[in-house]
Amino acid sequence: MPSVKQVQVTFDCAQPERVARFWCEALGYVVPPPPTGFATWDDFDRTLPPDRQGSAFACVDPSGAGPRLFFQRVPEGKAVKNRLHLDVRVGTGLVGAERVAALEAECARLVALGAVRVRLLTADGYDESCLVMQDVEGNEFCLD
Repeated sequence: MPSVKQVQVTFDCAQPERVARFWCEALGYVVPPPPTGFATWDDFDRTLPPDRQGSAFACVDPSGAGPRLFFQRVPEGKAVKNRLHLDVRVGTGLVGAERVAALEAECARLVALGAVRVRLLTADGYDESCLVMQDVEGNEFCLD
C-alpha cells in the first residue's frame, strides 16, 4: 500500500480569496506563485470562464511543513457546526494562567483580522484551556 505524500485541507466558502488571506495572516502562510506564464493570480483568473473567476484560492506554509490550504467557492452557505476544524497551537507546553494569556493574546490578534471569539473552554483537570473561534466566514477553529 502506498504511503500518503501530502495532505491538503479544503474549505468550502463564499469568498475564497478573502478566507485564504485571513488564514495566511493567522498562520504565517503565503500565497503560492501563479502558474507559469502568468505574472499574477489576477492575470490567471481573467483567463477563466466568468463563472469560474474567483472560485478558488490557496495558501501554503512557506517552510513546506504544514498542509496546503485550498479554498473553493460553493453555492450553499454554512449551516451547522464544522465536523472538522483546525487547532491553531499557540499554547503548546503552557498551562494555567500562562496558557490562557497566550490564547487571549492570539485571539486579540485574530479578531483584529476579522475572526470572532466564541468561547473560552477552561481547563477541567483532563484537557487544558482552549479558545473556540470562527474565521471570517464563520468556520470554527480552536486556539489550543
